[in-house]
Amino acid sequence: MQPRFLIVAALVGAITGSAAVLAWQRIGAPTADELVRSFYLVENAVHVSPHTIRKKMDKGDTDFLLVDLRSPQEYEKEHIVGAVNIPAYKDPNTSISLESDAEAKDRIIRSFRELQKDKDVIVYCYSTPCMTGRKVGKLLAEHGIFVKHLGIGWNEWRYFWNLWNHDGEAAVPPADYVVGGKDPGTPKQRELPSPCGPGELSC
Repeated sequence: MQPRFLIVAALVGAITGSAAVLAWQRIGAPTADELVRSFYLVENAVHVSPHTIRKKMDKGDTDFLLVDLRSPQEYEKEHIVGAVNIPAYKDPNTSISLESDAEAKDRIIRSFRELQKDKDVIVYCYSTPCMTGRKVGKLLAEHGIFVKHLGIGWNEWRYFWNLWNHDGEAAVPPADYVVGGKDPGTPKQRELPSPCGPGELSC
């Protein structure tokens, strides 16, 4: 009788434990709808539309600060007008190693900490899929510094202007929104028709 009792007890324990694990997983795991909601909350919190930035430039708004993460050489050649350079690259072909280059890592964190606190800080790198901005954003968030991410990169801004602009906006030459040299430069103010008007659904 005793072995049979032990077997039954073990089976009951296994079934109870499995049921508890399944119940916990069901309670703890987010539903598909919760994941979708979370995705859009993050997207809207982190990503900034290039339309919005260009429109602010045209109006002379200064409530944001663009940060170019490319190498100093590339920044000096050309960058988005108004952007400052906090390079995550030593040169065009060599990114900084956050694991082995503690001095460069500290420089990045310190440089972002010193930026104006009353502005939205928005980073950009080489292209839309470039991970540098995301990795720098993660590093900064781990140190209590929170930055946003431009929805496109340098390549799209400079060389694929028509890809993201509306037809009426694309007529403006992209060279009007870039500048060379060590200084950020100042955007020109202008009146430009834009479908991205005020309101929650503006682009």
